[in-house]
Amino acid sequence: MERAVLDHVAIGTRDLTDGWQLFGGLLGGTWAYGGDSPGYWWGQLRFARGPMIELLTPTGGPDSAFLERFLTSRGAGPHHFNFHVPDIETTLAKVRAAGIEPVGVDLSHPHWKEAFLHPKSAHGIVIQVAQQSGPGPRPPAPAELPAPGGPSVLALVEHRVADLDGAAVLFERVLDGEVVRRDAGAVELTWPDGGMIRLARSAAEPLGSIGDLQFTRAAGALSPADLSQAEGLADRLGISIQVRPG
Repeated sequence: MERAVLDHVAIGTRDLTDGWQLFGGLLGGTWAYGGDSPGYWWGQLRFARGPMIELLTPTGGPDSAFLERFLTSRGAGPHHFNFHVPDIETTLAKVRAAGIEPVGVDLSHPHWKEAFLHPKSAHGIVIQVAQQSGPGPRPPAPAELPAPGGPSVLALVEHRVADLDGAAVLFERVLDGEVVRRDAGAVELTWPDGGMIRLARSAAEPLGSIGDLQFTRAAGALSPADLSQAEGLADRLGISIQVRPG
């Protein structure tokens, strides 16, 4: 039976250059696809394994209000998880059975059907579920995207939650994660595309509940100079990263 997959982690930012340099130039991400949507532009980078990183930036007009509010209230940072699902109506039935009412449900497009779970229902972060038919838009890579560095794997995404048991139910039973480790402080789940999320118990769900993005590099550890640059770029993007040889 087909399962949901963790397709990407989206980061909102006003300056795309930081993301291109960090995830492309230093961590080896290569252009996947992207394009314009009403109110924002988005682009995705693919790694050797694991979910993609998506960068979102507002482009003005009333449709950019959701992203403008996000950036004004907290600055650059993780915006949402995206899960691709084989049958969105089945997924939405599971969402509602779990006591969550999805928002922004749009099933009108034959090639892209989507819905969202509000952060208050999804333990601190927006979750987008989508059913895609056919390839996404494939404009050329942005001119600002540097040549990719050594290939990396986005091995694990940490998500800090106050209600660990409730979050585990959502990510396992509704979003099809397979639990590979569970203890009093954390639950780790995997998806068929190599995505892994660690749900880590937190005293409260902080603003921007994603913790570390953990990368491994076949080419070995970053040099001290590159690691320092990566940490500075990550800080400007409102994220925390770990980079290990793998």
